[in-house]
Amino acid sequence: MPIPQHHEIVVIGAGIAGATIANEFLARGHSVCVVDSASSPASACSSHAYAIAHPHIGRGSPRLLRLTRIAFLLAEARWGKQWHQHGIFQPTKKDRGFDRVELEQHLQALGLDGEMAKPLDAKEALVLCGIQQSGVWLPRGASLSLFDAANELLQIHERLTTLWDTHISHLEARGDQWALCDDSGTLMMTASKVIIAAAMGTKPLMASINVRLPLKPVRGQLSIFSINKNDAWVAHLPRVGISGDGYCLPAQALADGSYRWIVGSSFDEGEDDLQARDSSDQFNYEQAKGLVDLMAGDLPTLKVEDCFVGVRCVAGDRLPIIGALTQRPGIFLATALGSRGVLWSALAAKLIAAQALGDDFALLARLGLTADLLAALAPARFFAGALATPSALGALASNSKPILPSDPRAK
Repeated sequence: MPIPQHHEIVVIGAGIAGATIANEFLARGHSVCVVDSASSPASACSSHAYAIAHPHIGRGSPRLLRLTRIAFLLAEARWGKQWHQHGIFQPTKKDRGFDRVELEQHLQALGLDGEMAKPLDAKEALVLCGIQQSGVWLPRGASLSLFDAANELLQIHERLTTLWDTHISHLEARGDQWALCDDSGTLMMTASKVIIAAAMGTKPLMASINVRLPLKPVRGQLSIFSINKNDAWVAHLPRVGISGDGYCLPAQALADGSYRWIVGSSFDEGEDDLQARDSSDQFNYEQAKGLVDLMAGDLPTLKVEDCFVGVRCVAGDRLPIIGALTQRPGIFLATALGSRGVLWSALAAKLIAAQALGDDFALLARLGLTADLLAALAPARFFAGALATPSALGALASNSKPILPSDPRAK
């Protein structure tokens, strides 16, 4: 039997988070081994054809607001040709009036200038976005294919080793190294540093080294609607993405004059069933009406062309878990990314590489990643009484409503 290889850096998980982190180490001249139980990259939720990305501008957790701005800038810089900038419009909440001055002050406080976020009244929004609602226009908001991005990041490289169809079920500390074993207990490899970017798969891996994380699944179903060119809906379809009580991408005009519109998503916390549900499509239909402010009136029903079901991983406080697991030296986590995998992956790559290599914090400091934000992301927050007072970490800010793929497949 061959002697298991030793790797300085092993990344478990080849979704968008694992791929981005591995690529960061490669770009900085380090060898990396990527391990995944699937036969290729981006096999689960990272098989999205589209995911949307924009800074968070709500009234929730100040830490979440600051973190998404930093993460957005990193994501925008990282995915140049994959970045489809079409803009995102975020409507004003129905129970809030439109106050331009108040909104401008709020956006300025978040460090978002007019190039990144701009208040619009209903008339302005109709002209610019095709949406007759007041709100905030995020012109740099974008979408990208997570599948394409992850595969590009893990192209053949002289310092990259990939092990597919390999399930690591538990870890074991052996001196200053970590042993990675499969279901049968067979030692697969050893590593000096292990980065776990395995979504819900992180939970059993952590349990194998007596670390309990409050992770749970959130099922979401995204609906792909087909609209006939003569349908009453056509006059109301958005030219941009919308992020509000629900999400959608810009409606896509097809060659025959019909349209394809991707809307989502249903939200089933604590569930991991991947079967498509008619009830979820109906939920998304109602969300579609709300997104374009057509709650009243009887419009023809959108035709469901297809759907995609995915499962997100979230933490108890709805913030991602990114950084060194100080209780277990050499272990780093990038999990609980919720619906913001595009953003958090870019941030995780920079932060974990800086921690693992002990340098290059300057960029993150310039972008505003302060000590309190590091603490809000750190795995250690779950071992220091933070869960007893979750509001201190922004538990009211949702990170769990999934943005799911537009690729017409159901899993």
